[in-house]
Amino acid sequence: MNAAPKTLRHLSELEGARLTPPEKRAALEKVAAQYAVAITPTVEELIDRADPHDPIARQFVPDPAEILVKAEERVDPIGDHAHSPVQGIVHRYPDRVLLKLTHVCAVYCRFCFRREMVGPAAQALTPAQLDLALDYIASHSEIWEVILSGGDPLVLSARRLKQVVSRLAAMPHVKVIRVHSRVPVADPARVTAELVRALKAKGKATYVVLHANHARELTPAAREACARMVDAGIPMLSQSVLLAGVNDDPQTLAALMRALVECRIKPYYLHHGDLAPGTSHLRTSIAQGQDLMRGLRGRVSGLCQPTYVLDIPGGHGKSPVGPGYLSRDQAGRMLVEDFNGGLHCYPSQF
Repeated sequence: MNAAPKTLRHLSELEGARLTPPEKRAALEKVAAQYAVAITPTVEELIDRADPHDPIARQFVPDPAEILVKAEERVDPIGDHAHSPVQGIVHRYPDRVLLKLTHVCAVYCRFCFRREMVGPAAQALTPAQLDLALDYIASHSEIWEVILSGGDPLVLSARRLKQVVSRLAAMPHVKVIRVHSRVPVADPARVTAELVRALKAKGKATYVVLHANHARELTPAAREACARMVDAGIPMLSQSVLLAGVNDDPQTLAALMRALVECRIKPYYLHHGDLAPGTSHLRTSIAQGQDLMRGLRGRVSGLCQPTYVLDIPGGHGKSPVGPGYLSRDQAGRMLVEDFNGGLHCYPSQF
């Protein structure tokens, strides 16, 4: 009887699965010693071993380039620590907080902005720390939305998730619970009816934001997992990261956004790659991102348009950095650019 497929976590397992060559072992050992590795059976099946530039492999298989750290890269690229009043909480914006329930993920992305803080060796919140984090939320009436993140909160059991959601549901000022996860595409079998029920709370709006970067990630099983949540009344949004060699061409990006909308998932954010250590080989320029967003406009449905954002290093939050469509001519008249690049005068006193 064959053993059930398991998540690949060690270089020897990656070599056995023909995902990394033995001759790169020495270089990859340095990577694996610093950054967590995990590739679920679902993700492994998606990797095209005949393609040396496979966009799925590029996201999850460690690369010797991760050892190269640029001067501008930071251990905490979006400044979580500067806005963490208690362990597990990031309170960057006035009306919402991030609650990092776990530091473990089903898979570990090679571009992760928290790559220095996540992995099996990272410490999860203790019960006492979780109590303090929830007490912080309870004592701050300006908090309207709580975002469950990590790590990936959907690696937790339905029982543990229900406990946290129930405690948040008891706080009158918390109206929205948002869950950020890669689990529906990385390990869709985890999205059980019990887990879906655990995410819902009477009188609160629950949203799930799926992280997906390539249309191939939306397998039939992933689509079914997402459908279980949407059919249960949980709206879904998406966040994607713009990645060199993964989704940095108009056709691939459009295919991803269309696939998400077909799954009843509204594209929300397209993130510019953060300045995480060892990720420069996966980052594009902002100008490339703006060109891609300009290419989407008018060529795919408005439902398929995410907001292109940059998380400002140092903890200053996200800013939209998409292309602009307004300018002025020499006479000071306002010009509006259409999706074909044509300019049109618009009468305006501003």
